[in-house]
Amino acid sequence: MTPPPPRPSRRTLLRAMAVLPASALALGEAPGLLGTALAAAPPGGSATRYTIVPFLNRDDGTVNVYQSDDATDFRLVRASAYTPPSNRIRDASIFKHTNGYYYVTYTTHTWQDTSTTIGFARSSDRVNWTFLYDHTVPIANLSRAWAPEWFVDSDGSVNVIVSCSTTSDEWIFTPYLLKATNSALTGWSSPVALSGIGANHIDTFIVKLGSTYHAFTKNETTKYIEYATASSLTGPYTISRTGDWAGWGSYREGPALVQLDNGGWRLFFDGYGDGTYYSSDSYDTFATWSAPAALPAVSGTARHFTVIKETVPGGPALAKNVTRSFQSANYTTRYWQAQSSLLNLPVVSGSSTTAEKQASTFTVLPGLADANGCSFRDSSGKYLRHWDFRARFDTHDGTSTFARDATFVARTGASSGSLRFESYNYPGYYLRHYGYQLRVERGDGTDLFRQDSSFVPVTAWA
Repeated sequence: MTPPPPRPSRRTLLRAMAVLPASALALGEAPGLLGTALAAAPPGGSATRYTIVPFLNRDDGTVNVYQSDDATDFRLVRASAYTPPSNRIRDASIFKHTNGYYYVTYTTHTWQDTSTTIGFARSSDRVNWTFLYDHTVPIANLSRAWAPEWFVDSDGSVNVIVSCSTTSDEWIFTPYLLKATNSALTGWSSPVALSGIGANHIDTFIVKLGSTYHAFTKNETTKYIEYATASSLTGPYTISRTGDWAGWGSYREGPALVQLDNGGWRLFFDGYGDGTYYSSDSYDTFATWSAPAALPAVSGTARHFTVIKETVPGGPALAKNVTRSFQSANYTTRYWQAQSSLLNLPVVSGSSTTAEKQASTFTVLPGLADANGCSFRDSSGKYLRHWDFRARFDTHDGTSTFARDATFVARTGASSGSLRFESYNYPGYYLRHYGYQLRVERGDGTDLFRQDSSFVPVTAWA
């Protein structure tokens, strides 16, 4: 086991989650965003799947495919999954259409070159891709068409937001809307500039909540990501947040949003100035954000991407309203055990005392904050929850904060039959043992962390 990372300060932001109306959280096939999942933990036997298709820091001629079940720990599915027949592929944006196919649209040339087209490819499985065509964006004196981003509106219409510059000033970009004119996505409307965002903005990414369009866009002068809203897709938008309003810093680009299982929103962005890819979360409809955190594994490798979220079959299933014991996947003589109100990982065997066996037995219940998640109750009636990131047992005080602290989402573990338990209100943080104590810590993308955070539900000791 490796030494634990420094203990992070407790983020009050995540204690004050705002519950968004279900009608505002439509994704993809329920139009509004780009995937096929809503804001809830996946039901038993299903899994959440986030997919990204980034180009590489060292190579803009191909893209890799990565997936994650928690929007933090992305793992390679296929390297060089798609290479266009000519030109380059940068800034690939992915969505799943109602016909069941996945589509990417992308920048077709490297940044130094004139680029008047955007590319399109599709796949039935996210891994094997077929080139469709390059579309010439019909803007007079066009110099560059960059960073096309999918947007599916609440009326089901499929759109692409693309940043364009003209030969009069090739580095001053304006966001334009292209709307698909047929369901095959082979025809596109004339470009319409997004009113209110205006020139010198690039990488505009839009989501719709209720009747409001929310746009995140990079100001090319300040290099900050700005925020704007409108009541119409084409605007006029009002830019209400500028400068370092969210604490993300400067020299940031490629913002992309996805909704997490607990209803919060995660923004991914490319910190090209320092070679790091970041994420940041919001629980109050984009007013405030958590401190940016580097994405493990793909940071420094992946460049500008968007994310789709789906609920897919084949996920873990953990029976509810039954008693179980939980065995460490990599220290198989050790089990969860309540000791002085803390969760530890001692050796338990047939020769252990009755009290030790009882303290190593837990009732698995539907999650207090989300019934698709799970909560754990010890023999005294206290619930497992995290406090200052330590796993402990306390009496349920009836608050929503306690319910969220005591809810975990089962994810597939590192070995056969094992599960990982992700904190409901700290996405990407898992119950993990260190020094035979159980804590909630952020995944670091390593195999060791996955092993230390994997546990096997077994027949109860008592």
